[in-house]
Amino acid sequence: MIVCGDDGLAHRLAAELRGVYAEQVTLVVPPSGRRVRRPVVGRARAASAALLDRVVNAAVNRTGASGEPASSEQVVEAPEITEAVLTEVGADRAAALALVYDDDETNIRAALTARRLNPRVRLVLRLYNRRLGQHIEELLDQTAAVASGDGPGTGLDASTTVLSDADTAAPALAATALVGTSKVVQTEGLVLRAVERQPPRPGEVADPGLCTLALLSATSNDPAGADGSEGSGEQGPHLLPDEAAVAAATGRGTVVLEQVSYSGPSLPAGRGGVPPFASLFSRRLRWSLAGLVACVLALAVGLMIVTGEHPLYATYVTLLDLFGINDPAFHQSTARQVLQLLSGLVGLLLLPVLLAAVLEALGTFRSASALRKPPRGLGGHVVLLGLGKIGTRVLTRLRELHIPVVCVESDPDARGMATARRLRVPVVLGDVTQEGVLEAAKIHRAHALLALTSADTTNLEASLYARSVRPDLRVVLRLYDDDFATAVYRTLRAAHPFALTRSRSVSHLAAPAFAGAMMGRQILGAIPVERRVLLFAEVDVAGHPQLEGRTVGEAFRAGAWRVLALNTSPPGRRRSEEGNGEEDSAPASGLVWDLPPTYVLGAGDRVVLAATRRGLAELLGRRRRDRAGA
Repeated sequence: MIVCGDDGLAHRLAAELRGVYAEQVTLVVPPSGRRVRRPVVGRARAASAALLDRVVNAAVNRTGASGEPASSEQVVEAPEITEAVLTEVGADRAAALALVYDDDETNIRAALTARRLNPRVRLVLRLYNRRLGQHIEELLDQTAAVASGDGPGTGLDASTTVLSDADTAAPALAATALVGTSKVVQTEGLVLRAVERQPPRPGEVADPGLCTLALLSATSNDPAGADGSEGSGEQGPHLLPDEAAVAAATGRGTVVLEQVSYSGPSLPAGRGGVPPFASLFSRRLRWSLAGLVACVLALAVGLMIVTGEHPLYATYVTLLDLFGINDPAFHQSTARQVLQLLSGLVGLLLLPVLLAAVLEALGTFRSASALRKPPRGLGGHVVLLGLGKIGTRVLTRLRELHIPVVCVESDPDARGMATARRLRVPVVLGDVTQEGVLEAAKIHRAHALLALTSADTTNLEASLYARSVRPDLRVVLRLYDDDFATAVYRTLRAAHPFALTRSRSVSHLAAPAFAGAMMGRQILGAIPVERRVLLFAEVDVAGHPQLEGRTVGEAFRAGAWRVLALNTSPPGRRRSEEGNGEEDSAPASGLVWDLPPTYVLGAGDRVVLAATRRGLAELLGRRRRDRAGA
């Protein structure tokens, strides 16, 4: 396995492949002087240092029975991913290659080179541009089929998977900010929603939902408790418990699968460059226009009564009097003359109102492409810090749910500024650590704060300041290091026991999906359970003795995996009909979620699993051993 990258995701992915799947990994990183790495502390720093210290030369590797070196973990420094570098690290004979650089162009260039060197290598690319990623995925798979002499769908083991760490983490971050306890996976229209539930009171029976996915850590309700991580032991979260474990757990919250449904890509109305009609004019001007229209109708009704004319003719004559283009009402009744004078007076009032309406409409269209400021009286919104890759995806998710958002960004040329303008989202330009910036974003009336900048210290400083302004504010921080996040979580919970605080690591959420793709599994998404991750994957039953020929109830392995749904759609349609979350895609209509426990899984079935990382690795390892034995 080869992992090439220049940030924390590469190290997370390499650790995932080594620790969970027991794979031999070669990590290709830029030279130390050019490497951009976030500052980390504690166990994460020690792990990274140990990884870098284990750089060995292939000449001193152990030699196996076949005479080929059984490579241990390697770290190779290379300024660029060239054909020579890929050949040196063994891409021509590797089983899988992950390209997770922060730059899309670098990943694409390296993927094209790797596919030429090894048509059968399994490629996993990190691309932010989802439309481009779909085309690159199809191109590389077609190239592999042609280069190997196999036609499409003839069992070629090579495949290309394009993933985005931003797309993987955005649903969970957005859901945590909205309701604090919800976890959402949304991939190609498939929406899985899991909800945290507090422990039941004495005498109450907890609603299990469709199934219980996890038990929260024993300290999750303790103000001084720590957010459960991988090293929390028995006190930490318990993923995929059986019924006995759920019944025996007292005082623990649960994560249950509450709703599973299809939701295709949808954008709320009024997102384009043309603002809605109601926003063209101020409220006062709209009332003025309505009053003038009422006066015109009243004058038309009065003229109809006085003259006995048809209503349409009476309205026409009234408008002529209104604009001063009708003949004077000489030698007519007094009532008719009075109505004409009143129409002339209303016409004088109408001219400045129409001029004001035109000016306001022009001003609204002119400012539609400019940044908006938070409106007066705004409340119950989400304050989003940072409009980089992650912040932009989270902003899109929040607006799809029609959630009011105010963004804070220090760089006027940030990636997400164009998206904010398109979605007409208010943006406050300024350094979030400076006094007055969060106040301009109406933090004192906000529902939640999402601190998603790339600097842990900036996120922490903004969160602490927001807490000082409003102690009960819901806060979600993007923190990279586990130890640092645990210490922050514990301190904030102790200082503000009645406020919700959550910490999330984007690379921690994304690494399992990338690792699963390298092992040949389609990872639909990941749900964070405190500092641990629960994966949702699509698996072919054939070749898995733990699944094949067993009932759904028998296939359940507590703490490892649970069968959630059956995919009945033809296998050939899946890749061609899947969208990338932004364009039109086919509904996942072939998914059956209400499987009875007695349903027998056949060799031709494809199922959706909720699995722990080690549970999924066990399935993969068993199948690989069976293939090797055959």
